Amino acid sequence: MDDRALDAASPSTLVSALDRLEELVREETQALRAHADIDFAEISRRKSRSLLELTRIARAVPPRLDNGTLNRVRALREALQQNFELLGLHLSAAQEVGSILHSAIREAESDGTYSTSGTYGRGMT
Repeated sequence: MDDRALDAASPSTLVSALDRLEELVREETQALRAHADIDFAEISRRKSRSLLELTRIARAVPPRLDNGTLNRVRALREALQQNFELLGLHLSAAQEVGSILHSAIREAESDGTYSTSGTYGRGMT
């Protein structure tokens, strides 16, 4: 989209871009809540593309937005906050699982030589 097209359609173009991004974020949030399979690479690609689109549109947006556009920005902000919190929970859970797996692998590979327990090596009593 060239700058002249952005100048002519910036309010409606901005609202359309905000709507698309909000729909994408809500789609991801619903999938996270439902524990559905998510193609995070595809979601990330689509979010990046939306960010690029919004960055380009922002150059042509007037400094003061109308109330309708401000409401769309607020709705997107709320959707992003919910998405952020849910992604944070999933990331924390993944880190916890990773830590558990790391500990289990470390224990399975250890022969007990440097263990702090009372035994002196595996199978010795």
